[in-house]
Amino acid sequence: MTLAPPEARGPLRRERLRTARLYLCCEARPGGADPEPLLRAALNGGVDIVQLREKDLPRREVERSAQTFRRLCDTHSALFVVNDDPDLARACNADGVHVGQDDMPAAEARATLGPEAIVGLSTHSEEQIAAAAEAPVDYISVGPIWETPTKEGRPAVGLDLIRHAAAAAPHPFFAIGGIDAGNAAEVVDAGAQRLCVVRAIRDAEDPAVAAEELRNALAPLGEAAPGA
Repeated sequence: MTLAPPEARGPLRRERLRTARLYLCCEARPGGADPEPLLRAALNGGVDIVQLREKDLPRREVERSAQTFRRLCDTHSALFVVNDDPDLARACNADGVHVGQDDMPAAEARATLGPEAIVGLSTHSEEQIAAAAEAPVDYISVGPIWETPTKEGRPAVGLDLIRHAAAAAPHPFFAIGGIDAGNAAEVVDAGAQRLCVVRAIRDAEDPAVAAEELRNALAPLGEAAPGA
């Protein structure tokens, strides 16, 4: 279970979100393996938020794996978010849920989890970014910047949408989609203060080093928290 007392969870979660820079999405069993070595390395390397994103495994196996996600995120004072399913998020004692444009509406996810939970929303266009102003969410993701197999069939939006989000996003946003150590500086130069990745850390030979390299790309922004 999370270490925070019930009355502190909402503010603590939002403070952790406010200062978060690096977000990892990961399957319950990445590459069919125990998630602990990957998660431990990623968190040691500087990941602030971990999302459990699992489309294929049985619910019982996902819940069992989620115990590892929760324990390691607590150890590293990181946020633990579940993709798509607020009921699963509640069962796993997650800090919140991330929903897509084609998933459960953000308002329904908020109603299910309550005001203390973190709710995130995917956006892929200027119109969706603007509409997020009316949604009961704490952050949005913006992308995919480049085509990526983790978002099959979703066209790339390019860096122009990141520049737009940097000027107009109504919530803190994480840039997402094909980001790695080789191009992260471009994303930061376009105005992103927060990055979200999958393969760049999950598939790295050394996930801790990969996370450190991504944080290095954010270093020009300084140590001050990005703000809400």
